[in-house]
Amino acid sequence: MTLQHKGATAVAPVVEFRGICKQFGAVKANANVSFQIRKGSIHGIVGENGAGKSTLMSILYGYYQADSGQILLDGQPVPIRNSQEAIQRGIGMIHQHFMLVDSFTVLENIMLGVEGALVLDAKFKIAEQKLRELGAQYQLEVDPNVRVEHLSVGAQQRVEILKLIYRGADILILDEPTAVLTPQETDALFAILRVFRDQGKTIILITHKLQEIFALTDRVTVMRAGTVVGEVDTASSSREAVAGLMIGRSIESTLSRGPYQPGATVLDVSHLGLQNAQGVKLLDDLNFSVRAGEIVAIAGVSGNGQSELLEVLAGMRLPSQGDIRYQGKLLPYTGRRDADGLPATYRSLGIAHAPEDRLREGLVKANSVALNTLLGHQNDAEFAAGWLLNPPAILAHAQQLIQEFDVRPTDPQLRVGLLSGGNQQKVVLAREIAAKPALILIGQPTRGVDIGSIETIHRRLLALRDAGIAIVLVSVELEEICVLADRTLVMCGGRITGELAAGEFDTTRIGLMMGGVSH
Repeated sequence: MTLQHKGATAVAPVVEFRGICKQFGAVKANANVSFQIRKGSIHGIVGENGAGKSTLMSILYGYYQADSGQILLDGQPVPIRNSQEAIQRGIGMIHQHFMLVDSFTVLENIMLGVEGALVLDAKFKIAEQKLRELGAQYQLEVDPNVRVEHLSVGAQQRVEILKLIYRGADILILDEPTAVLTPQETDALFAILRVFRDQGKTIILITHKLQEIFALTDRVTVMRAGTVVGEVDTASSSREAVAGLMIGRSIESTLSRGPYQPGATVLDVSHLGLQNAQGVKLLDDLNFSVRAGEIVAIAGVSGNGQSELLEVLAGMRLPSQGDIRYQGKLLPYTGRRDADGLPATYRSLGIAHAPEDRLREGLVKANSVALNTLLGHQNDAEFAAGWLLNPPAILAHAQQLIQEFDVRPTDPQLRVGLLSGGNQQKVVLAREIAAKPALILIGQPTRGVDIGSIETIHRRLLALRDAGIAIVLVSVELEEICVLADRTLVMCGGRITGELAAGEFDTTRIGLMMGGVSH
């Protein structure tokens, strides 16, 4: 079957995988993977966490070497021994976690590795001019001379895209590219990618968002457990069909939830502010409340105060002004010079926190799953007597949570860093929910998580809401907010720019609020 999009003619594969196998210890990441990607197309690759998508793209980009099999470019077998060779062959990749040097400027990051050795000043001036032209041409403007550490996450992604364009990549691999964009920015990105395609470039899109697959791609390859389980033309398929291929079972299009019957106010935030050491307002006069049995979502582009808000509510940072009342009483942060020990105090009061960055703040990668289910509760009488831990009790607790939350693999002694992102997230949520809190603070609950795990996590959060738990949810996924939220607060520049009830949910209005247009 030939693949065509509007105005295109049949073309030969620009990339072909033939029998690619890759194994890490006992884990088969890729098992005899074979499929083709046609030149001038947008090709999606989807699958659950651990399905082998990223491993396969890392082989194409030269990070890994296949144990067996071949990669063909334009019909010819080619070795790709490292990322430099991939770049030389016109292959560029934007990773889910950006590959930028924070202390370098935008221009220095883009030139890194291709700057040459002679007449650097002149070369950098030429590169700066070209970068400004590309930014204007593709509506990806960013100051070439600003340091990356001073850019928002969304601006950093623009730098990554500009880096590929500058280096002349003809095959662009994008891993979850819209996680930090507003709906309007996503539409703009898609328009750019379609222009690239129409110019003959090939786009490979790794995403867990099926709406993006069907809005953008020409064809999609579905992987499960390291193998290809299906390929379809998106124009003639459906979300349900692709989701079924991904996880081997049907996915419900809607999740059941009980009626909205909020109880007493659990969290009351009044005139909350936060300033950094330079006096910049990170949070500016926030006022909102959360009641028992409701999910209040905080929407916004990353970098607009949502992370700082969660950190303040969890006791990780001290507010500069304002009051935070929990169950009618002021939280005990006043008069303190720092937040040392405060998260443990908040946790003892019944406030749970599943942080946005699970690897940096929610888990210890080198420790076992069992020990990670214990973090923050290691001194509980159930698990310890003084300084001595109770290994049998810890193991039994971990096994119970693994079964209840469907964590895979099921070995509690396995190092948590070896789990897929979705299963790592399940470990964090299992630990926080098991503490039976009255208030749960959750940051990006399904970031980088596959569709099967998303459904599991969403069911769990709705069940907690129906059981009368108050939930503050920070998410950049508007579809997720639409599914879960009873009320949505939108933030921009550290301020709340609007509030919508569930029945008022509208992505266009929310997108405008994300851009600073007040409700």
